[in-house]
Amino acid sequence: MTILDRHIARNITTSTSLVFLVLLALFMFFKFADALGDYGKGNFGMAQVMEYVLLCMPWEMYRLFPMTALLGSTLGLSSLAVDSELIAMRAAGVSILQIAGSATKIGLVLAIIALVLGEAVAPVTQNMAERGRSQALHRGVEQESGYGLWMRDGLSFLHIGEVLPDLSVLKVNIYEFGSDGHLRVETYAASGRYVHHHWQLAGVRQSWIGHGQVHTRILPSEVWAAAPKPSTLAVFAVKPEGLSIWHLYRYIRHLKENKQDTGRYELAFWNKIVSPFATVVMVILAIPFVFTHLRSSGVGGRLMIGFGLGAVFYILSRGFGYFGLLYGLPPALGAVLPVVLFLGIALVMLGRVG
Repeated sequence: MTILDRHIARNITTSTSLVFLVLLALFMFFKFADALGDYGKGNFGMAQVMEYVLLCMPWEMYRLFPMTALLGSTLGLSSLAVDSELIAMRAAGVSILQIAGSATKIGLVLAIIALVLGEAVAPVTQNMAERGRSQALHRGVEQESGYGLWMRDGLSFLHIGEVLPDLSVLKVNIYEFGSDGHLRVETYAASGRYVHHHWQLAGVRQSWIGHGQVHTRILPSEVWAAAPKPSTLAVFAVKPEGLSIWHLYRYIRHLKENKQDTGRYELAFWNKIVSPFATVVMVILAIPFVFTHLRSSGVGGRLMIGFGLGAVFYILSRGFGYFGLLYGLPPALGAVLPVVLFLGIALVMLGRVG
């Protein structure tokens, strides 16, 4: 890196870190307020609330990366403009494209950090947060590190291999014990679906154990009377934010094999792919924006407009994809179009000031 690269990178990095702290504190306050709605339910006390909020922090950081990159770059470059350093650079023969190149390099570093955070850290902590919250709210339920969960109802124990997005279940095992602690009945079902206000199990194998013998019967289907409510199982369904790109890809294939709607998961998959590019685009957008207002407004004015642009991108990138799903648009288009739109705006503005 040249001296110019290091100087611009230092300013953008410092400003981005400051913006990160402010935005993260704001969003974590909202997360804390939301979690307080469940305070006192089950075992969800203040310690569990704080643990949930802290574990959600990496995911919130990941979501905020593009907006933070825009505001941090705007603030960092604006501080150079206020001190007339950008004017001095231009007077020394440094072109706007060279300054843009220096800023884009730090944008690529931020994109790599976002990618690592979104793939290696956020899915793990988010799964821990949701699993801990669900188990605290629903006593007698233990969720495995994968998709399965255990539940207890009196002398019966229930294991569900997976809760699908439509709240149907796979690989159900029901173990019924007698008062003496011995296993009496073991029931296995390949799948289960909630139909007409009751659960219908399919592919049922039921075994009675007693007097040194095991009696087994196989049924194509059976009503599951002592079953948990779908609303209870809903909180244990796999969330897209708890999966990395590779795990999302595999899970989407798994859902298609089970004839599930994959739109929400495909959208999350493409959002994760374009997120690093979005971070770079936001840094590029800040460059012409700062030069356009080099003399006409102060740092506060630039930050307000930058915050507005960041908010528009945040809402558009989150909302357009779900809007597209409602009208049958490909999830990839819903994820990519906002980034392409803002990249086009950035390049047009960069061409005008260059």
